Amino acid sequence: MLTFYRSAVGKKVLMAVTGLMLFGFVLGHMIGNLKLYLGPESINHYAEWLRDVGSPLLPHGGLLWIARVGILAAVGVHILAAWQLTMINRRARPIDYAGRRVVRATYASRTMRWGGVLILLFVIYHLAHFTWGFTWAHPDFVAGDVYHNVVAGFRVWPISAFYIVAQAALALHLYHGLWSLFQSLGWSQANLNPWRRTFAKVFATLIFIGNVSFPISVLVGLVGER
Repeated sequence: MLTFYRSAVGKKVLMAVTGLMLFGFVLGHMIGNLKLYLGPESINHYAEWLRDVGSPLLPHGGLLWIARVGILAAVGVHILAAWQLTMINRRARPIDYAGRRVVRATYASRTMRWGGVLILLFVIYHLAHFTWGFTWAHPDFVAGDVYHNVVAGFRVWPISAFYIVAQAALALHLYHGLWSLFQSLGWSQANLNPWRRTFAKVFATLIFIGNVSFPISVLVGLVGER
């Protein structure tokens, strides 16, 4: 098992598996956040329900923290495998080819590395903004009132702009990640390529539209506190 992981193929498979976990989390997170449009009671009740799942077997919020640690671990493993693959590629070709041209490379694939860095910075800020409630990130944070925190946070247009830019980077990352994921898992038959491309585009587009709708809805007044 360790020998398999040390190989480039093993690292690609590990990136694919952790990528699947993160894709599922991103989708579930967006669907849950859509309750914002049902009003304060709905999304606040949903947030409290997440903390209650697993009780009384686990303490209040216990399963939620287990899930958070699992997701953060998947992110860490995903980044580590990506970095190690980059180092393997550099050692294999320490001097780049003169006049090297990018062949059949999409914009998404060429920006995966920097897009990943931006997404990591966004995740850290997002946690400080809406989960940890650090005053430097969200001075109006109210513990337990998700609706208020979202509205008060996105009313600040530079913050909303940063979220929108981060979601664009996430969409590009998701598109190329999903495309590569199937290949890493051995589903690389030529007849599946149109399906893979369409699925990746649709998934990334839906996530982008759903997530950017939250700051935009607050900015234009569609969602707000009465």
